Amino acid sequence: MIEIQNLHLHYPDGTRALKGIDLAISEGEFLLICGPNGSGKTTLIRLISGLLKPTSGSVHVNGLNPINDSSEVRRMVGMVFQDPDSQIVGETVKEDVAFGPENLGLPVEEITERVDWALQVMGLKDLSEKPCYLLSGGEKRRLAIAGVLAMRPQVVLFDEPFSFLDYPGIREVLKHMVRLHREGHTLIVTTHDVEKVIAHVDRIAIIHDGELKVAGPPEELMMKLSQFGIRPPCYALLGREKVSWLE
Repeated sequence: MIEIQNLHLHYPDGTRALKGIDLAISEGEFLLICGPNGSGKTTLIRLISGLLKPTSGSVHVNGLNPINDSSEVRRMVGMVFQDPDSQIVGETVKEDVAFGPENLGLPVEEITERVDWALQVMGLKDLSEKPCYLLSGGEKRRLAIAGVLAMRPQVVLFDEPFSFLDYPGIREVLKHMVRLHREGHTLIVTTHDVEKVIAHVDRIAIIHDGELKVAGPPEELMMKLSQFGIRPPCYALLGREKVSWLE
């Protein structure tokens, strides 16, 4: 689904954010990209979505280049940003969810169907006319996801999706992420706080100082996380079986 080869990105100030990343992501995979703050996680998914242009190397999504084939890739890849306020543009919940499909130039009937479906999926139907500025943190996060889902992407990127959320909000967002994966979406989530999501992912990719250090199943890499400045989940430290935050 996604092929990343020898990917480098240097910022204008000379910072080498990514240093030769090689990574393949399969269709339908739930991938956790983890690493300490400043390791390059957000930079990597911004390159996948086409928001940044690499200094060298390549990214392909279903064979398409996110920069050269930007309109096609935008239809396939949706990104939920760390701060939901940065991607909420509508006055009301319903208007915000409709923004993406409207910009695709879809017929009015299809826009309405997509908006109603996304609101229903994310449990926002009863809030459809509520002003966005009155939403809670968890509701804003769900709205950001609904806006992405209304675009019907095959791949959903989540950048630190649990930031600023309380415990009920974390569980709520995680529940919807797990459901999307079960429905066949390819999910990529970045976080330095792996405990909230690690019980549900298929694979972990550890990034440290701009380099991909290792990738593999959670069971194999769990106790190696601390070597790269990442706290393992409590259940692993206690020697217990994996525990989901949804249980």
